[in-house]
Amino acid sequence: MSFTLHDMGSENFEFNANVWNWKAALELIKGFDFFSENKLRQMAYNATGIRVEIDDAHFIGEKIRDQILPKLEPDKRIFADGTITDQPDDMTLFKDGDEQWKNYSVSYEWLKDFSDFCLRSKGFQIF
Repeated sequence: MSFTLHDMGSENFEFNANVWNWKAALELIKGFDFFSENKLRQMAYNATGIRVEIDDAHFIGEKIRDQILPKLEPDKRIFADGTITDQPDDMTLFKDGDEQWKNYSVSYEWLKDFSDFCLRSKGFQIF
């Protein structure tokens, strides 16, 4: 499953995420304690067209840039639970219930690109 975030101000400006990255990113966004549970639930499904308005998109971008990225370094990644590792993603699919959380992480580079997208966008829709 994939997610495409379309900038509401430019038809050709978009950001792509796979489910493994997006779920981890949403958990980080949830930790900002800004969006309602309903909004976060809608953001977790692709093809809904849920809107994230410009101020909210910029808020996400700023929080990631100012709070999350300083904890990371290039070549590190953060899991959905907030733990950080320097181990590269070897694409192992963890099926055991106790280890499934290891499937969801985002790299420093991915988060930086996502933060930049949020800050440059005029808000976005999730498809």
